[in-house]
Amino acid sequence: MPGRNGPYLKPGWFVKNLVNPLLMKLGLVPVLVVRGRKTGKMRSVPVNVLEYQGQKYLVAPRGNTDWVLNLRSAGEGMIRFKGKTEHFRAVEVPDQDKPPIIQAYLQKWGAQVKKQFEVLPEPAHHPIFRMESSTTEMG
Repeated sequence: MPGRNGPYLKPGWFVKNLVNPLLMKLGLVPVLVVRGRKTGKMRSVPVNVLEYQGQKYLVAPRGNTDWVLNLRSAGEGMIRFKGKTEHFRAVEVPDQDKPPIIQAYLQKWGAQVKKQFEVLPEPAHHPIFRMESSTTEMG
């Protein structure tokens, strides 16, 4: 898809319209909240937050998704989970530093995301953001 700066695996209708909204509504997964790059409205999407070597990361198994593009544009976001909100600054990880993070991500969530990594096998296909603590409020 043009303008994405890389590959993107679009989720199926079932995941997009039933699974993801249900997971967010039930509070079963962390939710990334980030300002939309086009509308400026706050957007929410379920994510897996990886804790690896004392840092927190967001890995994009589907490639250059809308949440990736929005996070790149905004430079910051929030994670909401279990009644808590964590503000963070997003620092994109360079391609050469991705392999051990991806390996840790696959060890933890491989059952959920293995197929995406088979279709998009290169580390460069998967944007990764290190979450750095931020005390600023997003408005």
